[in-house]
Amino acid sequence: MNTKYDIEDMYAEQIQAFQVWMKQSGYTEATRKEYLREVYDYLSSLDEAPVQQAGKLNVVSFLVSKQEKAGDRTRNRTLSAIRSFYASLIDFELATRNPAMEVKKSKTEKNKNPVYLEEQDLQKVLHYVGGRFLERNLAIFLLMGYCGLRVGEVHRMNISHFKKERGALEVLGKGRKWNEIPLPAMVTEVLMRAAEERISPFSAKEEAFFVSQKGRRLSIRQIQKIAAQVFEAYKLDHPHLTDMKLSCHKLRHSFATLLLNNNVDIRVVKELMGHASIETTMIYTHINDEQKRNAMSAIKVPKI
Repeated sequence: MNTKYDIEDMYAEQIQAFQVWMKQSGYTEATRKEYLREVYDYLSSLDEAPVQQAGKLNVVSFLVSKQEKAGDRTRNRTLSAIRSFYASLIDFELATRNPAMEVKKSKTEKNKNPVYLEEQDLQKVLHYVGGRFLERNLAIFLLMGYCGLRVGEVHRMNISHFKKERGALEVLGKGRKWNEIPLPAMVTEVLMRAAEERISPFSAKEEAFFVSQKGRRLSIRQIQKIAAQVFEAYKLDHPHLTDMKLSCHKLRHSFATLLLNNNVDIRVVKELMGHASIETTMIYTHINDEQKRNAMSAIKVPKI
């Protein structure tokens, strides 16, 4: 088996192209690391063959070997990484075709609903946000739970992106696409307080809206840690949520569900969520138990 250093030596130009392409395309640091790890494994499976000569069989064979150890979701993530890898090579004219696009994704549980907090829980969890930098932490929670921002979008947010005069936020989303989000009045108010109490950055050039205790842009991991601490405290007082896997992304799920439960047009939800396709937004159109009960209570069954 080739070592990482062997791979880097044999495929140096392709790996460099992939790293530059992912960064230019706006992939988060976590995604870049994960995709790069998957691509290293894939390149190792080629047994030193040129990347441009690899075909559908090479990709499928590699995915089958991965699937023996993991499930469909892992296989699909690996396939996405390889597709992106070849897309970068085509973009930089290092390959002419993407064999991974000829491979279909595995069917996962399409009927599995996203995990989300009900509106009452979403409201209550805000009271568990604390810490030395309360306004900053509260602003982070509001942006994810009531504006639907991804954790990476919160991380990338700069002072200049907050347009307090018109109560809006410019969001740099996936694929480096910009999206302007109108903010609820309370979110605007909290962001203004957070801006006033913003920690002085270590560097005068630092434009990050959310700054760490050390004066640097708050990392994705730090944001996730803040959220995890809040969820842990909330679960202790609300046993019905003990087994629910809550995270920053679940706050985004909660936001989408909140909009749809309030009969917001799905096309508007798509734009607010920054989705490229309405099919992605459709996963949030699940029906909860209360809605099912209300529907059934409207049916009048005659006495027999």
